[in-house]
Amino acid sequence: MTIELRPGDRNAFFDAPFHAYRPQDGYVSPLRSDIRRMLDPAANPLWRAGNRFAFWTAHRDGRPVGRIVAHVHAQSNERHGTARAQFGFFDCADDDEAAGALLGAAEDFARDAGQRELIGNFNLTAMQQCGVMTDGYGVPGYTDMVVNPPHVPRLLEAHGFTRCFPMRTFELDLRDARIDGLRVPAADRGFRFAPIEKASFVERMEEARAVLNDGFADNPMFVPLTADEFRFQAGEMMSILDPRLSSVLLHHDRPVGTIVCIPDLNGFLAATRSRIGLTTPFHYLRYRLRRRRAVIIFYSVVQDQHGQGLMGGMLARTVTALRDADYDRLGITWIADGNAASLRQMEKLGARPLHRLHLFRKDVAG
Repeated sequence: MTIELRPGDRNAFFDAPFHAYRPQDGYVSPLRSDIRRMLDPAANPLWRAGNRFAFWTAHRDGRPVGRIVAHVHAQSNERHGTARAQFGFFDCADDDEAAGALLGAAEDFARDAGQRELIGNFNLTAMQQCGVMTDGYGVPGYTDMVVNPPHVPRLLEAHGFTRCFPMRTFELDLRDARIDGLRVPAADRGFRFAPIEKASFVERMEEARAVLNDGFADNPMFVPLTADEFRFQAGEMMSILDPRLSSVLLHHDRPVGTIVCIPDLNGFLAATRSRIGLTTPFHYLRYRLRRRRAVIIFYSVVQDQHGQGLMGGMLARTVTALRDADYDRLGITWIADGNAASLRQMEKLGARPLHRLHLFRKDVAG
């Protein structure tokens, strides 16, 4: 049977990867409720700001076997002088017809929006899940990491997309982490760590947003996050935060650094197939009792404190806290090949590359 391309079906959008991929491919979905929130024009600040978007699923024999979302992030184009549309959540079975239908719809969307380039994955922006896995297949990922089988980049290249912006994710065996010689910022120098915990969650996360926006201001593709966008992306993080792991670094009460590190949820999400149901409380309790993996979602130091050793000291403190809390593995989400300072930091700590990722782009002006 031929492929049916269906626009705007949220249920099929969530279901598609479960039909497209095998369990051994390692894909773990965000929660069904989070996917629905991302696609809700009344809930997502990205859409409320007027950014145009659309999404589709590809169906064969009545089953969704692929999906894609396309949008124009006007604030990114304005900041970086680009004329690009972005695609995200491109998940597809090894089915050339399905991939062609999905990518063709995204290309038509980009042209209709007056853009010259289509690039992704962005799920949905550069400060969320980003990239397409191009190496490291079969190695389990962590929360907020993109995982896909090797046919996905092949499908993109078969339809005229080329690789760009190489990235890596990392994993650190906490037992072997090299933190000797990294100086934790001390109180006698005016520093103190403020944990991100329930009682101060809103205040601390607003400080973390300010540090992130300042520290990443010169990074390629970065767009400063508004308070609404940051709160939306944080979602229900307060319910899963381990206050021993995440903090804001203050210097004479000024926020100068932050690390947001959470327990890895992938085991829980895989056990529940990312759905809330009758067995969810059991799986969550089991996850809480057995959790041994954590993941750094982001870390940042304000620009006027770069080169002072603060990031190394913050990572050393986090590694010590993870060890004390009986965690044994730490994942680090994507770092671009061009970010030499962060790559050196990973090497010093003893972290090993986990997955290779790239963005994929195509000229669509015609």
